[in-house]
Amino acid sequence: MRIFKSRTARAITAAVAVGLIATGCSSERDADNESGGGKKDTFVFAGAGDPGSLDPALASDGETFRVTRQAFEALLEHESGGTKLVGGLAETWSSNDEGTVWTFNLRKNVKFHDGEAFNAAAVCANYDHWFNWTGTYQSSAVSYYWQTIMGGFAKNEDKETPKANYKSCTAKDENTAVIEVNEPSANLPGGFSLQALAIHSPKAIKEYEKEEATAKGDAITYPKYSQEAGTVAGTGPYKITKWNKGNKEVTLERFDDYWGEKAKIKNLVFRTIDTEEGRRQALQAGDIDGYDLVAPADVKTLEDEGFVVPTRGVFNLFYVGMSQEANKALKKKEVRQAIAQAIDKENLVKTQLPEGGKVADQFMPDTIAGYSKNVKKYPYDTAAAKNLLKKAGEEKLKVEFCYPTEVTRPYMPAPQDLFELMKADLEKAGITVTPKAMKWAPDYIDATEAGSCDLHMLGWTGDFNDGYNFIGTWFAGYDKQWGFKDKKVFDAVNAGSKMGKAEERTAAYEKANEVIMDYLPGVPISSSPPAIAFAKNVNPPNVSPLTQEVFAETSFK
Repeated sequence: MRIFKSRTARAITAAVAVGLIATGCSSERDADNESGGGKKDTFVFAGAGDPGSLDPALASDGETFRVTRQAFEALLEHESGGTKLVGGLAETWSSNDEGTVWTFNLRKNVKFHDGEAFNAAAVCANYDHWFNWTGTYQSSAVSYYWQTIMGGFAKNEDKETPKANYKSCTAKDENTAVIEVNEPSANLPGGFSLQALAIHSPKAIKEYEKEEATAKGDAITYPKYSQEAGTVAGTGPYKITKWNKGNKEVTLERFDDYWGEKAKIKNLVFRTIDTEEGRRQALQAGDIDGYDLVAPADVKTLEDEGFVVPTRGVFNLFYVGMSQEANKALKKKEVRQAIAQAIDKENLVKTQLPEGGKVADQFMPDTIAGYSKNVKKYPYDTAAAKNLLKKAGEEKLKVEFCYPTEVTRPYMPAPQDLFELMKADLEKAGITVTPKAMKWAPDYIDATEAGSCDLHMLGWTGDFNDGYNFIGTWFAGYDKQWGFKDKKVFDAVNAGSKMGKAEERTAAYEKANEVIMDYLPGVPISSSPPAIAFAKNVNPPNVSPLTQEVFAETSFK
């Protein structure tokens, strides 16, 4: 979740731009909360950005998935508050020894929000629907996760689209679905847990297929059904009933026919407030009941005032990317090493990240299997950085350093502050830095994806617990964001992707991390535990290191 990815780029291209909003209570919420003898029937939660779609299959950003996760369920899920895969709409699952045939034993007596029955035929209707997408649906901005997990389509319309790995889905019987892929993949079974592959009502899918996504240049127009509540139908504990784009609110209502434990609160509202200060003030004023991405400096203040401020586990990575195509000097390894040694990562973690933040020395956090203790290190050393630049013949190195505005990410709590500290570090080493502030979406995302910034700041929150979900995202092949072609790196990263045994994959990922850090395509900076805040009268859900909170667990005290 992506949550956002370099593929951050593709993720965010799919998101809707965010603007400032008022934080006052909605009249709908006031009416609900004043009825029933003062009992609170509506929980309002503030995120940092708008969802991009009510159909999670068309999305790849965390703000969309936060909303849709309450209404849609995948075959597999993660344990509440953890990273272990557990049954979702499938009670149990298994694969053949090669990892190419996956059998799902499905839950019985499950209904979709539109009254349709969930069964194996419904599972296959979804997977075949995605596999047979055409036109704009094949754009990586629209179908990023399908392409990441299952490859391309029944008929690829672009030579750059990856070869399809999805082979077929068969309803063996009413409660048994069998999905086959052409080759084993490290993205499975984790990919079966993604919101982008959550299951929709076949009746709803038939309505979806009447509409098209369209594109004009890089601008995507999403189908009408995905932008208005009423058509989408999942199996989750809440159903989506309204999307008021003017008020920047999505409203969900408890689904009383849910197969599992019913949601504890009747109504759930997700509201966009795009500044840390605005979200904090809204919570303190009682206008909202919780919010995400608490500024590190606000955690103690809120706790002292009696608010509930749990911290997620570490499952993300923040990095400085380098585009070798944008600046030819970056093709020199000594220059990349100089930049790495010029940045005081310890200071960034100490001054900018919440308690529990860690300095990163490779492109995955140490909580992921495949993290290596033997990677080459680049300790902060301004003098060493100057010597490396001299050795490379780049004592007068100039770089354009892009950074985003109007955004807060779990791995990047204060982009401008982080940028200013790194700019000062680089200048101490004799590097001339030209700042380039850019609006997060679409400008910054488009620029980083195109590789047009010499240096830039991005990050990643893992989708599931496999090392390939981190290093494979960036370094499985040529990517404009980085602008380098090194077969040794690509081969090392992909070596573990088709290994069936977990211990073999882990060893391969460790080796890949060592190869990556020897080549040094960019600078991993840190991993951090983002905080999430709730009102004093709230029993919060289990917080998830994957940012996959289930708000049906939430209740008022």
